[in-house]
Amino acid sequence: MAKVHNEKHRLDRVGWLRAAVLGANDGIVSTASLVVGVAAAATSQETILLTAFAGLVAGAMSMAAGEYVSVSSQADSEKAERAKEAWELEHQPKAERLELISIYKNRGLTADLAEKVADQLTAHDALGTHLRDELGLTKHFSARPLQAAAASALAFAAGAILPVILAALFSGQMLIWIVSGAALLLLAALGAVGAMLGGAPMVRPVVRVTFWGAAAMAATAAIGSIFGAVVA
Repeated sequence: MAKVHNEKHRLDRVGWLRAAVLGANDGIVSTASLVVGVAAAATSQETILLTAFAGLVAGAMSMAAGEYVSVSSQADSEKAERAKEAWELEHQPKAERLELISIYKNRGLTADLAEKVADQLTAHDALGTHLRDELGLTKHFSARPLQAAAASALAFAAGAILPVILAALFSGQMLIWIVSGAALLLLAALGAVGAMLGGAPMVRPVVRVTFWGAAAMAATAAIGSIFGAVVA
């Protein structure tokens, strides 16, 4: 008896992985940039720490709200498409059958085989078949607003917590260099983990995320230095 070949795919992770990676990246970059910018303006350690913590809370809530609204809109669209397809299957079954046959013929099946496949899949799960093959809607890519919002908020907080802790432990120029270095290391690790979980090569995601993180911190440091010099 032939041994069953079990393949491990990662498409079921797409929804929460996207939200988590985006949230953690934003948490690291935005909070570290806030700390670096405010510290470059030569403000007090208490002000820097308060700014960092406020940025963590506001950012996590903003990420959760934005992700929930965005994914909810996607879920509403999917729901409307399901309802429309269900109506068409009930009221226009012949047209839907021909549409499905045409899809399979365009994918390379002969006319006879396309008819057999369409009829058998329709008998098994008509709505699911049309949603998948006609509209491209599958369980792997279905919208999950609460899951995406929670993953995004928690990931943002996880990414932002280190700059907050460092702001409580260090001050002055040392704080700027330590936060910058730690943030870049975290961003590189995040890019590597995201690529690994998604089954993609690591180099490009790591370079991409660290480059933009460094650019953001450099910009805020420059603005903070200018502001501090003007105030002084």
